[in-house]
Formats: sequence, C-alpha cells, structure tokens
Amino acid sequence: MKIASVEPIHISVPYTFGGPLEQADAIPWTNMETLLIKVTTDEGLVGWGEGFGFSACGITKLAVERAVAPLAVGRDPADIEALMADLARKLHNYGRNGPVSFALSGLDIALWDVAGKVVDRPLYRMLGGPVMQRTPAYASLLRYGSPDLVAQCAVEAASRGYKQIKLHENRAAEVGAARRAIGPNTALMVDVNCPWTADEAIAMARQFAPFDLLWLEEPVWPPDDNAALARVRREGHVPIAAGENAGSFGDIERLIDTAHVDYLQPSIAKIGGVTEMRRIMALATARSLKPAPHSPYFGPGLIATVHVCASSPAQPPVERLYCDLEASPLGDMIDVSDGYMRVPSGAGLGLTVNDDVLAKYRVG
Repeated sequence: MKIASVEPIHISVPYTFGGPLEQADAIPWTNMETLLIKVTTDEGLVGWGEGFGFSACGITKLAVERAVAPLAVGRDPADIEALMADLARKLHNYGRNGPVSFALSGLDIALWDVAGKVVDRPLYRMLGGPVMQRTPAYASLLRYGSPDLVAQCAVEAASRGYKQIKLHENRAAEVGAARRAIGPNTALMVDVNCPWTADEAIAMARQFAPFDLLWLEEPVWPPDDNAALARVRREGHVPIAAGENAGSFGDIERLIDTAHVDYLQPSIAKIGGVTEMRRIMALATARSLKPAPHSPYFGPGLIATVHVCASSPAQPPVERLYCDLEASPLGDMIDVSDGYMRVPSGAGLGLTVNDDVLAKYRVG
C-alpha cells in the first residue's frame, strides 16, 4: 500500500461563544478555522488528520502542499513512526515548531486513522485503552472581559453537565465572578495565554488564591521561560499547566525537568500527532504527572485527542472549546453530553466527515 495523495482542506465556520460580541472585551473572532488533512492510499483507504490551526491554517496548508505532501506521496504508510521520523529529519531546517511541524502532525494523525482502518480497530484500543463509550470533557470558555458575562457563561456551562470549567480571563474580578457563580464544587482553571513577567505572574497568582484554582495556565512570557514558570509555581503557590506551545518531545521533557509543571498540555495538532502524544502520555505516567492535552479544535485533532485521553490510565478530560458552530464537519461527534464526549467505536478515528460542510465553508 502507498500514499496516493495528501490534501489539505481549510474551512472557516461561523460560531457563537456565549453572549453578544459587543459585551466581550476580547478578540472579535467570528469564524472557527480548521485545517483538515485528507490522506488517500492507492487501495482507496482514507485517513483524516488536522494541523494547527486558527489563523495559522493558511500557512500550515501551504506547508502541507509544498513541504510535506511531496515527501509523503508514494511512501508506504504502514510503519508510521519510521516514516514520520524520516520526514522530520528531511524537513528539520524549517524548525522544530511552527507550520511545518503542524503539517507533519496532521499527516501523522491521518496515518493512524488509516492504520486503524487496516486492522479494523478504534484508535484508543490500538493505544492500549480499555473498551469505553465516553470520556470526561471540560468547558474551555473564551475571553469575555466582563464579570457578569463570565458568570453567566460559567453557570450555563455547569448547567450542561461540565464538572470542570476553564476561563481565559486575566483579571481577578472575572475569575472571582466565575467562582462565586459556580460554587466551590466545580473545578475552575484559568488560562491567561502568556502575558506576564514572573513577578507579575506571582502577584496575580496571589490575587487568584481565594478562588481555589485547579491550575494556572501559561502565566509568563515568553512561554518557554521554564525558570520563570518554576518560580511562579514555587512562589505563587499555585499548580501550573503548560505545554500547548511545545513543539517537540524534548520541549515537554524540559517543562518537566526545569519548569516542574503540574499539568502537561501537549497539543496533538502541533507536537507531532498521535505518535508523539503516545510517547508523552507514557512519559507522564512514568513521572507520575497529570496530562491535560490541549485541544480547542473541531476537526480530527479533537477526536484524536478523545482517543488519546480515553487510552490513558490517568483518564484526563478533553478540552472542549465552549462555543457552538453554525455547522460541524464531523456532525455530532464534537458534542458534549452531561460533561462527557463520546469515544468513537469505529475503525481508526471512527470519523464521519460531512463533505457538504467542507464544500460550503471551504476557504478559497
């Protein structure tokens, strides 16, 4: 069997994220951009992957077309690890993080989808997980910048069955409003997206202390300042989560050994796909660390993360971006019911891709 084609498909779908945009002190994103990667073999098998993501989709698409696809077409997809290692070596001059790595990640996910179809097994079972039908998810709210709106959306998320809620707020007023609204028994996390120096982050961690955070995510700039992360954890007395900006297994090792993070957050559409996620999840188990994969996607990357989480002994929750799409390329597979996502039982990723949605919302 050979890889016959590698096709990137960039879609842009309108969405809502809780409350009128004019009430939100936030980036006015109105469309969810997704880059699906379709791999077709000469035997007619189709695998789906996803490369990061959002406003970088167009650049990652070019990386697929010009760098990755020409090297992948004609290759045997059976030995995924060897193939991906060969492509990574050939493309290393383009860096170990960024669009080329995102493109490789999407290809890897698609190859695992093909591999599952060859043996007729769901991905999570191929990764060693027990038979299960669902896995927990947490609501990842966007940034609203309004205490009232944050409280409103947090309560709404809790009413949908979420037991864990993550904010993207960077002020105590909004975080406090959410905690008061949802009460003490729902876990609360805060992702601030790398805004502060270590001193600023420590001061903010102390402001957040009364709100009993499960974790404070990516509090320092630059995100790879591991010494600063370690200092915030030590002096701010708050668990630290990081890893979505990591580009390699080595980056994750440094987060463990130098930053001493409490929660590891590798992103399957950035870090190298299923192959690298499998290594990282095994490392987390060996080091007795808590994995919490980054997955604010709505394509195959989200479903691949569901499989990875379902296969892990730690049973980490899946990050589900708290918004509603005008149309889903994967139908109801992206839906959450009572705080859980369904684990697909079909071969590979178990996806059903809606070609009509791809055609209607395709960019260009």
